[in-house]
Amino acid sequence: MESKASISRLLVMLTTLFLALSGIYLVGGGIWLICIGGSVYYLAAGIALLITAWLLYRRKATSLLFYAGFLLATLIWSLWEVGFDFWALTPRLDVVFFLGLWMVLPFIAKAMVAPSPSARGALSTVLVITVLALGWAIFHDPQEINGTLPGQNESATAVSDPTIPAGDWPAYGRTQEGTRYSPLSQINDQNVKNLRVAWIFRTGDFKTANDPGELTNEVTPIKIRDTLYLCSPHQKLFALDAATGKEKWTFDPGLKPNPTFQHVTCRGVSYHEDKAALSAAADNTPVACARRIILPVNDGRLYALDANSGERCQGFGHNGEVNLQSNMPFATPGAYEPTSPPVVTDKVIIVAGAVTDNYSTKEPSGVIRGFDVNNGKLLWAFDTGAKDPNIIPQGEQHYTPNSPNSWAPAAYDDKLDLVYLPTGVATPDIWGGHRTPEMERFASGMLALNATTGKLAWFYQTVHHDLWDMDVPAQPTLADISKGGETIPVIYIPAKTGNIFVLDRRTGKLVVAAPEKPVPQGAARGDHVAATQPFSDLSFRPKNNLSGKDMWGATIYDQLVCRVMFHRLRYDGIFTPPSEQGTLVFPGNLGMFEWGGISVNTDRQVAIANPMALPFVSRLVPRGPGNPIEPDENSRGGSGTETGIQPQYGVPYGVTLNPFLSPFGLPCKQPAWGYISGLDLKTNQIAWKKRIGTVRDSSPLPLPFKMGMPMLGGPVSTAGNIFFIAATADNYIRAFEITNGKQLWEARLPAGGQATPMTYEANGKQYVVIAAGGHGSFGTKLGDYVIAYALPDQQK
Repeated sequence: MESKASISRLLVMLTTLFLALSGIYLVGGGIWLICIGGSVYYLAAGIALLITAWLLYRRKATSLLFYAGFLLATLIWSLWEVGFDFWALTPRLDVVFFLGLWMVLPFIAKAMVAPSPSARGALSTVLVITVLALGWAIFHDPQEINGTLPGQNESATAVSDPTIPAGDWPAYGRTQEGTRYSPLSQINDQNVKNLRVAWIFRTGDFKTANDPGELTNEVTPIKIRDTLYLCSPHQKLFALDAATGKEKWTFDPGLKPNPTFQHVTCRGVSYHEDKAALSAAADNTPVACARRIILPVNDGRLYALDANSGERCQGFGHNGEVNLQSNMPFATPGAYEPTSPPVVTDKVIIVAGAVTDNYSTKEPSGVIRGFDVNNGKLLWAFDTGAKDPNIIPQGEQHYTPNSPNSWAPAAYDDKLDLVYLPTGVATPDIWGGHRTPEMERFASGMLALNATTGKLAWFYQTVHHDLWDMDVPAQPTLADISKGGETIPVIYIPAKTGNIFVLDRRTGKLVVAAPEKPVPQGAARGDHVAATQPFSDLSFRPKNNLSGKDMWGATIYDQLVCRVMFHRLRYDGIFTPPSEQGTLVFPGNLGMFEWGGISVNTDRQVAIANPMALPFVSRLVPRGPGNPIEPDENSRGGSGTETGIQPQYGVPYGVTLNPFLSPFGLPCKQPAWGYISGLDLKTNQIAWKKRIGTVRDSSPLPLPFKMGMPMLGGPVSTAGNIFFIAATADNYIRAFEITNGKQLWEARLPAGGQATPMTYEANGKQYVVIAAGGHGSFGTKLGDYVIAYALPDQQK
């Protein structure tokens, strides 16, 4: 008995010590937090823990009663701050709950000078109340919306493009309108749960020691007739049998990247068919390059290859190759990178590319060019930073350095012959005091050009004087929508800000209102901030600014750190200017929307979106020792990354860009960080919104907790009332019901699925394909997989 009593007293002393140390930590941190304008709770909690420790040290039963009051007060405070949001409640309650559970155990009561069943009972009661509150929160998520979208018969006004065979996927977004919608329905909401792996293809393309961190496998394959075409990160092109996944041919452009490349990636390839040549051929005799694949390469080359054989099209450029570095200023390989598939019309290939972010004022041009689809000759140019954007340099002349680039996939309306190109900002991105009116004119917006001539049709700017890298990051989607009895050809423009701008694609005039509203002022020295910014009425942007109560952590301890970090940053809401103090950027640099875009089913007039909510921190670093205004002569150029230290040579500031994380590497903003959502396009209302993704591949332990994870990649939807998405920071592909967002199926991927899926039909069977190759800077597992899923034969 004496031995048990000694053990009991020892455990009480250890508990007392833990309470005391926790109390000291919270008192110190709480005082700091109050001094910078934060919550008083942590100071009060620290004092309460110190009092509990003192009472427990004296082995008073009132320690249990006092702690019960503290736990109840903490529960009430937590519910007042965040409501019944389980993952927001967790860091507020986990440590204090388990500490209370520990204290209610018999050995604590036995160690008391005068044991009190009522005190122990009071603490037990509060623990039960806490469990009930958390249990309710698990099943009643306040962040989710649980409505339904209209069905096919309720609002059908259009049919899918009849010129495209239902079983094909001939462009990045299936159509060049970027709908990411398939009319196939063999796989549907009733049988999708039975999907199985049909075939797996390995590209053999892996990261090398000479690659930058931003090596990604973001490809969406295209499918024409019986063949699938896809590229790997180093732009190796593969043609696969669509039914079996067996390789037909491959083409290697011999890309030689180095660590200064900001990206090594390929989102896809494009297809062109010379219908006249094919119709003139007798007995379907193959005609060389009448069917061709257009392949962009990250070092500034463009290839045309025979779709049947993979051979270079000899009449295109020089031996099937066009040099995109021609007349390009500062033509360093990797500084200008065409990472997205070009738009291809009957006459023109429209090519744009990424320019390295935040490196220097001496970078390549963001010029957009149109090349003859048959011979590769330059037909037109649109230089977004030139006084006359259509002038083509001659001889030793160059395009305008650092002009706004267009790196995301474009869309095309063949009836209007208009190509719609998302634009970014003139580099460097995070300080703009040096920008000319020409550099601002076509920055961060949607550019509509005549595809045949390159002449401007219209431009709409989504962010004025962009200081946050809030470029338009995704392929826009074209759709015909009924409004007031009229069918309007519109363009949907998902923006990093969470806005979805809806314009008449003929004129660029707003269809959904986007009023200009005042935004925070006070730019860094030598810069300025636009007085207003456009805010679309169709938007996923946060309704309220972040506050201390939105800070998160695994426990009360790191949540306190995140609150302190938050209050030390400058943050006045969306569009808070960059600062030397450090600015919280929310939505962050990844944006609420990225290159995955949205999926639009025009038959039902509904859309599927997957917005994110992950803040970043930007901190301007004035020039000084170790931060020169120009690179030294030994610099190899390029930053090799989009986060961390960005030099911004040529302007008064460098900048650091990083996700807003705690010292433990967890996001400081509470989850969810990623959602899926259904939009009713007739009402422009969000019908449903759900968290997506678990921490299985992000936490030290493989825990399958659904918290809502960040994503890179987009959704595809089908006539089977389902949509597919991978994209999340856990390695899964999932299928959901379009009508209500219910998850119907998931499959574990061998690597990260940071790509957009596609679906097609071959030999009467529907397949769903995803590239599982991971994403270097996103931190998911790298691989070389392309995986196809299908129903078992008897269930087709």
